[in-house]
Amino acid sequence: MGTKLYVGGLPYSTTEESLTSAFSAAGAVSSAKIISDKMSGRSRGFGFVEMATPEEAQKAIEMFHGKEFEGRTLTVNEARPLQEGGRRFDRGGAGRRFE
Repeated sequence: MGTKLYVGGLPYSTTEESLTSAFSAAGAVSSAKIISDKMSGRSRGFGFVEMATPEEAQKAIEMFHGKEFEGRTLTVNEARPLQEGGRRFDRGGAGRRFE
């Protein structure tokens, strides 16, 4: 199993193919996924790239973190696992009622 990287700061026009192509300069890319908004289908500006080996993942971090890609500066680091329970939305309001 490879090492999954978080890639933030992606231009909205970036495709999974262009992301794969760019990161292949660091080594073998197992997969590339751009996260999109469920309602609009538009890119959310981040994604994940899985590199074949930890060494290639480290090389990709060194090559792309803080560097410009298609006009935007990328944030690249090792992806952290989703916390148990996923995301929670707190709308606040402290239970206020309007009468």
